[in-house]
Amino acid sequence: MAIYAYVAMNNSGKEISGSVEAETSTLAISQIRDMGYFPTKVYEKSSASGTSTSAKPAKAGGSMNIAIKLPGIGDRIKPKHLSVFVRQLATLLGAGLPLLRSINVLSDQAKPGIIKETLSEVAVDIEGGATFSDAVAKHPKSFSKLFVNMIKAGEVGGILEAVLERLAEFSEKEEALKRKIKAAMVYPILVTVAAVGILTFLIIVVIPTFKKMFEDFNTELPGATVMLLKISDLFKDWKSILVILGSLVGLFIIYKLIRKTQKGEYYSDKLKLYIPVVGPLAKKTAVGRFARTFATLIGSGVPILQALTIVKDTSGNEVIAQAMVSVRDSIREGESIAGPLKASGIFPPLVINMVDVGEETGALDKMLLKVADTYDQEIDAAVEALTSVMEPIMIVGMGIVVGFIVIALFLPLIKLATAIV
Repeated sequence: MAIYAYVAMNNSGKEISGSVEAETSTLAISQIRDMGYFPTKVYEKSSASGTSTSAKPAKAGGSMNIAIKLPGIGDRIKPKHLSVFVRQLATLLGAGLPLLRSINVLSDQAKPGIIKETLSEVAVDIEGGATFSDAVAKHPKSFSKLFVNMIKAGEVGGILEAVLERLAEFSEKEEALKRKIKAAMVYPILVTVAAVGILTFLIIVVIPTFKKMFEDFNTELPGATVMLLKISDLFKDWKSILVILGSLVGLFIIYKLIRKTQKGEYYSDKLKLYIPVVGPLAKKTAVGRFARTFATLIGSGVPILQALTIVKDTSGNEVIAQAMVSVRDSIREGESIAGPLKASGIFPPLVINMVDVGEETGALDKMLLKVADTYDQEIDAAVEALTSVMEPIMIVGMGIVVGFIVIALFLPLIKLATAIV
């Protein structure tokens, strides 16, 4: 038997501390919950005989030979690598390995880098008596608030393995969505780079050659030709290029400064949702992320008010964040979730009706997951539509620009030939 010290929240939200005697930390957490408290930190203080105890980190070995590689560099664990870690950790826990040993297995098998360093530090903290959620909370760059709070809910409810499975599924779907959007942007970016390269060659190399030819003409040049020559001169002058680049940098800085204000961030995020072609995709992505995040949190046992706060902080869109504030205030006053969502003007009737039904039936997380799955399908369709629309638009745009250059260059030649005839 050991004595476990704890910090917990009572029913009124006040923080309290104390200690309980139990054989394991899981049993200690159960005792604290039976007392009507919500534990936020539990650690082994001493054994029942009064001697201080300290768990030794278990090493991978024995009959199990687990080879798992977790690549990663930089100052934080990349989301795609974190997704792999969560899935593997859930698998090891499901195989019956203790948490500390599972983390040590993943740390030992990881390549040198940020993942190995972070997991080693997490293992040391757990060995010292910290909970898993407290240990990962010390690395906010790698582990988001969503991750930390879901782990905490899993520890309190004794369902850490199930929560990790949910978190792994959530992370994998988020990464899959990012890959689809990035893949859809590859072709437009390549076309844009090629177009800029061709236009730069025409403006800097081809047009000046024609300009020397036109200087020998004893005739007035057409307006289109004059405009094209001025554009060529502009881009050949490095001072003009610096002015243009400086103006673009200035606009970017102004945009960033505007987004630092609450109103500026709100209206810029709202504007993104109404941009033609791109706006519908951004809106579907924001709503789908809200539905999946909220469903994953409440389905894992996170209290609904705390879940709304996490959704607000991880939404990535100030319009969604403001809607979450309204929903949270509404619930505190004993009202429903659907009303504030409708009032925000960003959530479609499908989402509002599904949330309404979920509240009435007590299956809100399941309804939100259905919404998220529906929006995943719509996002796939929107990405394909965006790609198919951008391709002809860029080709037509490129054709217009090149056509203008060709016509502007040959108009003087046609005019001269007509005058000679």
